[in-house]
Amino acid sequence: MKIFISSDIEGVTTSTAFDECTAGHGYYPLQARQMTDEVLAAIAGAKAAGATHIVIKDAHDTGRNIDPTRLPSGVTLLRGWSGHPYSMVDGVDNSFDAAMFVGYHSSGGRMGNTMSHTNSSRNILWVKINGVIASEFLIYSYACALEGVPTVFLSGDKTLCEDFGNLHPSLVTCAVKDSVGAMSVNHSVEDTLKNIKELSEKALKQDLQHALVKLPGHFEVELHFKTHTKAYQASYFPGVTRTSDHVVTYSSDSFFEILRTTLWIMQ
Repeated sequence: MKIFISSDIEGVTTSTAFDECTAGHGYYPLQARQMTDEVLAAIAGAKAAGATHIVIKDAHDTGRNIDPTRLPSGVTLLRGWSGHPYSMVDGVDNSFDAAMFVGYHSSGGRMGNTMSHTNSSRNILWVKINGVIASEFLIYSYACALEGVPTVFLSGDKTLCEDFGNLHPSLVTCAVKDSVGAMSVNHSVEDTLKNIKELSEKALKQDLQHALVKLPGHFEVELHFKTHTKAYQASYFPGVTRTSDHVVTYSSDSFFEILRTTLWIMQ
């Protein structure tokens, strides 16, 4: 069994603020270590379920957060960014049996995580796909579905798990934190690692054919920039229309085209 794992950091159980998730900050080593530990717990669960080949995409910031020296045999780590529209799941293809998401966070525009955002915390307030406020988890689960790869596991904050736990009936979620306003409510690290391992194994031992996300036939995207200047600039990309000072829209029957447009107008 071949498994793809995408990992972020704002949804690990110890993180609270953007600065401590950025290299150079005093608390960053703690968060990078926890990100590594949560990925290792997911790897342990995957191996217990029979995985023999596991690929990890380090999908936070520079893409260089997970400690590669701690990964076990049979695991490949993808660091940095190639520029491919698959972005946080860059490297996934139809050779994988399942995809797992570790350390993910709530959508931009949603409460539930002190660092809720979608794609760019600097430029974007929220993204909607077919009228639904979209998370990075939803966007890149759709990307996996383009390759025929089922999404089986999600760990992150409670709100994200509640918002997208119904992505399909076979998705297994693991809430590791919550928040109240700007205060995080962090679960025990020991409990988190135990739960991720056990639930990862459970997710991969089910019938994976029932875990494939069904893609909509058409995609209407609304993207709300934090500044009117970015919305104005984005409106000159082919197919993109500015509908208000801060909001642009674009649409396609192809989700790959949606990903490609999103990648470029976020620059």
